[in-house]
Amino acid sequence: MNDLSSHLIDTHVHLDSARFAEDREEVIARALENGVGYMISVGCDLESSLCNVEIAYRYPSVYAAVGIHPHEASSLTDNVLEKMRGLIVRKDKVVAVGEIGLDFYRDRAPRDDQRSAFRHQIRLAREVGRPIIVHDRDAHEEVIAILREEKAAEISGVLHCFSGDLEMARACLDLGFYISFPGTITYPKNEEAREIVRRIPMEAILVETDCPYLAPQPLRGKRNEPAFVRHTAEKIAEIKGLTLEDVARITTLNAFNLFGIGETGRDSRIAYPIRNSLYLNLTNRCTNSCIFCAKFKDFTVKGHHLRLEKDPEFAEVMAAIGNPESYEEVVFCGYGEPLIRLDLLKDVATELKKKGIRIRVNTDGQANLVHGRNILPELSGLVDAVSVSLNAPDPETYQHFCRSRFGTDAFEEVKNFLREAKKYIPSVTATAVAIPGIDMEACRRLAEEELEVVFREREYNEVG
Repeated sequence: MNDLSSHLIDTHVHLDSARFAEDREEVIARALENGVGYMISVGCDLESSLCNVEIAYRYPSVYAAVGIHPHEASSLTDNVLEKMRGLIVRKDKVVAVGEIGLDFYRDRAPRDDQRSAFRHQIRLAREVGRPIIVHDRDAHEEVIAILREEKAAEISGVLHCFSGDLEMARACLDLGFYISFPGTITYPKNEEAREIVRRIPMEAILVETDCPYLAPQPLRGKRNEPAFVRHTAEKIAEIKGLTLEDVARITTLNAFNLFGIGETGRDSRIAYPIRNSLYLNLTNRCTNSCIFCAKFKDFTVKGHHLRLEKDPEFAEVMAAIGNPESYEEVVFCGYGEPLIRLDLLKDVATELKKKGIRIRVNTDGQANLVHGRNILPELSGLVDAVSVSLNAPDPETYQHFCRSRFGTDAFEEVKNFLREAKKYIPSVTATAVAIPGIDMEACRRLAEEELEVVFREREYNEVG
């Protein structure tokens, strides 16, 4: 992971801990050597907040958060709050208010004091325009209720060291919050947390160590440190079927979007790797205007920015591809309909086939309407697999969700495309996004029984 875009960001460390007093500089150096580009050192009371700000200014790779932990909630006076405000507005390396929240497991401070401190610090964060880092233990419903009541969605934040269930995770996502996972997801008995990782989009996930606590499974019992965040990222990659580089790139972008730290490539990508495939972005133009398409909110897919300034030409695409031989396949996809640019697609595929590269095309299946002819014979021998977005079991539902410029004729054409594709392309798959309101079993029956093609359900809000 030498590329800056592949560095990890440990979004929750406690470098002020006495357990780092003797070798803090070496700990930070080890993190950098192990691909951790940045760390956020998080305060638990005024003293630790001050210490973390000092550490952040001593080390370029460290940023700070200031806050009063629920265990210390009784210490939050007006004077302390004012000192925190001063730290935030005067220090550009203070990127969040935290660690704040509720802890009803240990109850080291009266619950009313915890609630009051939590609310006051959310209000401070809104006032100074910083996100919040939230601690929640055995207080799930109250944490969500207070975040809603205090309008925390206006500033966003992260539920650190997430310990809630899937329902709570979804409530956090609805608020626009991120969810952060430490090394505990590597523990054999923590299947519930791994299932949450499995079920939420990567675009909502951050990684952390919470060091010096919670060392990952291979190092359990030892002092945790930022370099070990890699174990968490590797476990997430395993769960999500991604590469470590994918997880690093995506979570780094997430941390950049929330905290404004780190480097992240915002240049438009023509060729972009995900897992062991290389994807090609030929155009942002599309036949459909699907109501669920993520590009209407953000042109980012798995950490890659795909908004094109202009449609690329053949030489630009080939230069972006470089040497494709290390990939399992090259996929024509992007944030647009690749078969709109049929001639370019054929020219690029022809060059790739000379090198024995496997080719897949992801399409909405309306290319024959676009070009006014059956284009599938032209893909014979060039394309090994095609994935067609079926997305509905009937014309009315299709048009409601996909909004094709060809109207209700589009759905029948998608079905015809799938039937015809079997004659020319070895592998044909119909897909549907599991949008609320879509009868997925009806889609499956249509694909498998009527059209006699493979069917694959795609997860809603998970792109790429």
